[in-house]
Amino acid sequence: MSTNNVIATSRLTLAYDDGKKEIIKNASFRVGRGEFVFITGPSGSGKSTLLKSLYGALVPKSGSLVVGGFDMGNISHGRLQTLRSNMGIIFQDYKLINEWTVEKNVVLPLIIAGYSIDIQKTQAQKLLRHVKLSEHAERFPLELSGGEQQRVGVARALSRNPFLILADEPTGNLDEYSSNVIWDLMENACAQLGSTIVVVTHRIPTIFNIPYRHLIIENKGIYEVN
Repeated sequence: MSTNNVIATSRLTLAYDDGKKEIIKNASFRVGRGEFVFITGPSGSGKSTLLKSLYGALVPKSGSLVVGGFDMGNISHGRLQTLRSNMGIIFQDYKLINEWTVEKNVVLPLIIAGYSIDIQKTQAQKLLRHVKLSEHAERFPLELSGGEQQRVGVARALSRNPFLILADEPTGNLDEYSSNVIWDLMENACAQLGSTIVVVTHRIPTIFNIPYRHLIIENKGIYEVN
């Protein structure tokens, strides 16, 4: 794989039910460093399935899938953990720890990686300021609105300055204000940090301030939209 490619696939096939139900078939595409990519398609077309394969929750049935230099069809548990520790994942259902404060949720990746309390605190303050939730640092997720919880999820995904951010419908159920905050954050992560960002969504935002690519999943294939 070229060093400029963060994701490279060749004739990728993804399936469930022990390989009997093919969701994506013989798809080939590449995503370069620092690119922002939207992936759209009808409900049930395989958008979330593709995203799962990119962070190792689904092993390819056939073909090649390389993410960050790792062969996802033949990756050890240890190497998968290494890969995930250097990417950020934003889930539609937030996946926050309800018993932990907002601040502690944000720095979960830093806790896992063994960073000092001082570094955790500094990074949490910076990120909560970016997502406009500084005043909620000591509150708990269930005390926040859905939009606020998703903004915590985005802050957590950014906490280790990841080389790759994967987002599954990050603004699907959010109000306009929270959606705009999230898109601004992700634009900045791409433009300023150089992170590669792949977003699965039903709808690309009407106002987007940086260049992006658009891939669509149709009839089990993945195609570039120009």
